[in-house]
Amino acid sequence: MAPREPMPACGAVEAYFHDLAATLDDLIVAGETYLARFSAEASDFVRLNRGRVRQPGSVVQRFLDVELVRGTRHATQRLSLSGRPEADRALLTASIAALRTALADLQEDPHLLYSTEVRSSHEVRGGPLPPAETVIETVLAAADGVDLVGIYAGGPVYRGFANSLGQRNWHEVTSFSLQWSLYHRADKAVKTGFSGFEWNEAEFAAKMAGARERLALLAQPSRTLTPGNYRAYLTPSAMEEIGAMLCWGGFSGRAQKTKQSCLFRLRDGAAVLDPSIGFSEDTAHGMAPSFQDEGFTRPASVPLVVEGKMASSLVSPRTAREFELSANGANGAESPESLDMAAGKLPTANVLAALDTGIYVGNLWYLNFSDRPACRLTGMTRFACFWVEKGKIIAPVDVMRFDDSVFRLFGEQLVALTAERELLASSDTYRARSVSSMCLPGAVVRDMAFTL
Repeated sequence: MAPREPMPACGAVEAYFHDLAATLDDLIVAGETYLARFSAEASDFVRLNRGRVRQPGSVVQRFLDVELVRGTRHATQRLSLSGRPEADRALLTASIAALRTALADLQEDPHLLYSTEVRSSHEVRGGPLPPAETVIETVLAAADGVDLVGIYAGGPVYRGFANSLGQRNWHEVTSFSLQWSLYHRADKAVKTGFSGFEWNEAEFAAKMAGARERLALLAQPSRTLTPGNYRAYLTPSAMEEIGAMLCWGGFSGRAQKTKQSCLFRLRDGAAVLDPSIGFSEDTAHGMAPSFQDEGFTRPASVPLVVEGKMASSLVSPRTAREFELSANGANGAESPESLDMAAGKLPTANVLAALDTGIYVGNLWYLNFSDRPACRLTGMTRFACFWVEKGKIIAPVDVMRFDDSVFRLFGEQLVALTAERELLASSDTYRARSVSSMCLPGAVVRDMAFTL
């Protein structure tokens, strides 16, 4: 792999962040407040195709969003930092001057709200990862003889918050995400993911062995099913796609207040889920920081759905100010960053027996709302989906479209959730590696509507 620009040792990155904050402290004059959000990473990326390394690379980057506030006027500028203190101090000086000039032309913001209670924090998660070269050698050795395509991303990600009131928050997480597919032919493939804070070779080997077993099953003639309602098992990977749709405003305090949330009927009491269904924003065990852009800290856990009923929502500072609610550390989009779904009691080893006869859904994609107020989703099955009879996989299933309501699937049609859950790190790398994640079980449902 190509050598990357060196990122200072972990403690040095934090010291560099504090140096930036100290510089901003010296630049602020009476009547001004600054909010500063620091983000950085030192990530390795490796793309694989046909069982070979096709594109290795590394990214070292640092950004600082500086927001200058005077009264209820505020302006923000994003800075790309060099990591050289003298050059970056000059950049900050120029930025504050430009923001100060801009404030005079801006209107007052009636919904501006930022934390004025100083609550500093320091958190480091994850241990050192093996070198990317070692990880990829392990992956390629395990995939010998099969057509593997995938991407690996790993390394430390840093987040920091500072303001002129003296608050300092630091979050440092070392994690990895490996996603790969073993291809048989055309659209017949087995997609698998593995992510976490520490590389566990035994766990990876078990996942690869399972993927190879399902790949062998894809060699059998596929079965085309007629549209209709089928018993189904949704793997944690398939559940991730459904969870992502629920995060699209479903738990938002603003969306619920304006009745635009897909879960509004649950909040209103017109719909109810199975008592085993529980969702929470579990910051304590996720990858996201315990603070947000306006300096508010996040509780270790925010219960969203408890025993099938809506318990609370995610409320950002702006929503709190506009609707006279209490902010609880939500981001501006009010979407979960560490979504946790409660486990069930069904051992994963027994899911085929519990499914009995129906469709094993390995992955879903292209999801969208077909009826948002009814929390009705439509999408396609993808990759390794199988027809199961009497607890035994019989044949792969050709691609199908489903159209069904979460209120049904997680309500009267829910049979069981698995006792084991999977940590699924976001693979989003647009502009920077995401620190969002979900921890989800699999689900057996007795009736799922397939329309095509």
